[in-house]
Amino acid sequence: MKMPSMSLLEWQKRYGTERACVNELAKVRWPDGFQCPECGSQKAYYIEIRQLHQCWQCRHQVSATAGTLFHSTKLPLVKWFWAIYLVASDKGGISALRASKLLGVSWPTAHSILSKIRTAMVHRDSIYRLGNLIEFDDTYVGGKRTGKRGRGAAGKRPVLVAVETRGQTAGFVAMEAVDTVSKETVRQFLAKHLNPGQTVKTDAFPALNAVKETQTHEKKVTPPENASEWLPLVHIIIGNMKTFINGTFHGVSSVHLQEYLNEFCYRFNRRFWEPELPLRLLNACLAHVPVRQAEFD
Repeated sequence: MKMPSMSLLEWQKRYGTERACVNELAKVRWPDGFQCPECGSQKAYYIEIRQLHQCWQCRHQVSATAGTLFHSTKLPLVKWFWAIYLVASDKGGISALRASKLLGVSWPTAHSILSKIRTAMVHRDSIYRLGNLIEFDDTYVGGKRTGKRGRGAAGKRPVLVAVETRGQTAGFVAMEAVDTVSKETVRQFLAKHLNPGQTVKTDAFPALNAVKETQTHEKKVTPPENASEWLPLVHIIIGNMKTFINGTFHGVSSVHLQEYLNEFCYRFNRRFWEPELPLRLLNACLAHVPVRQAEFD
């Protein structure tokens, strides 16, 4: 569904007050109007000072944030909405340090906000499966160290990468950080991100032979200097991903790598809808269930 674009001033005008943000969340939570979870009544009044809806009939009180991504938040929704806009409006993303300064919150709070937003991103992307001709490869992400590069390099995390090819351009992309590139991790990746029976191009790394179990596998022994000729799009995507991570976040830890991959994929898969991204991401966050702290700690 096409969404309208929104400038910074338009966002401020629409979501510049706490009441406006609560109303927007309430519309998503109760699309047919308020319904009391206790008695089913559809009449309620809003207690501004406590930011609660109170049922007209049984007087049960409920927060619009309960059972949502913003569950139990002590932060004003205005700051949440601004965080969503800041994340969506800059194609390079925003670091927790910069978000903390712009929102006037601590670094741990900013990190928590951004992690929850990225969770909404990956859950929205999880409904898609790649199809048609697909390029599939692995790469390694981590801090710079002397010694061996690529497979087997110390201090780096392997990442599986798949991208649809649409003529000379890329379609949707999927990425998964794994502990090791093995047949089992390849099988799990394919089951999660690809429709069965697609044509998948890879190099001749033995673990990638698992591709033929569910897909049409085209493999080729590829020296590093010729890799971009056999798998051109996936190598461009890998380069863009590393530029995104190093440029905005100046590298990430292995523990949190996946959430940054999720953000990159979400952005890339919607690159042709960039002006719509703030409202698209807002809708994804408004419709999301609570995220437990343990999910991203």
